[in-house]
Amino acid sequence: MAKIPRSPKEIFSQFTDDLKECFGDQLESIILYGSGARNEYVRRRSDINFLVVLSEQGISQLAKTFPLLKKWGKRKVSVPLFLTREYIDSSLDSFPLEFISLQRSHELVYGTDVLQELVIEKDDLRLQCEEQIKSKLLHLRECFLQTLGRKKHLQRFLAETVPTMMTLFSGLLILRDVEPPRKNNELFELTAQTFDLQQSVFAQLLALYDEEVNLNRDELVQLAERYISQIRTLASIVDKL
Repeated sequence: MAKIPRSPKEIFSQFTDDLKECFGDQLESIILYGSGARNEYVRRRSDINFLVVLSEQGISQLAKTFPLLKKWGKRKVSVPLFLTREYIDSSLDSFPLEFISLQRSHELVYGTDVLQELVIEKDDLRLQCEEQIKSKLLHLRECFLQTLGRKKHLQRFLAETVPTMMTLFSGLLILRDVEPPRKNNELFELTAQTFDLQQSVFAQLLALYDEEVNLNRDELVQLAERYISQIRTLASIVDKL
């Protein structure tokens, strides 16, 4: 049985060797991102996420990775994010939130750190933040109703919103010229303080995400309603930025 690593660092060397064997000089960079790069990796629970930067020739040969994906998937490595430098450079205006998230929490494993010098324009960031917060509000309402008030569905719905909110909150803090913390609890706390939101709502949401609390059905409904209300307030604030 494939051994799940205690730390992402345990597999850096072997993972790099496999990709080098697969792509040779078409491999430009391997970068760890996500919980592993934030020092929040939890063995057996967390996935290990890599950004792999290839040449234009390499990106057209992804079928070669099928055996590697099967092998590393057994060790909790997600399907890597395969990109080229050209794609990154041409997409900063389209996906500023995503690239800010990658830039702020990453660790270079191999090659050139293509994220370090990225420059995100604030106008692009503001537009995406506005679009994202409004779409998230609609999504929250729809998913809340789809749970039909069932406890397990409420738990899953609330927990699954946390990762996307991490990215959005980082972008919103940057718009306010506030340095986003890397730790999730600090990020949510600072966002609540900066935008005058109810910190207790986000603290409870994170506790649910981290499986530190077991709320009953009525408590989950109340949390969902308060959460949606806070995101509605935030959407109104962002609309005026």
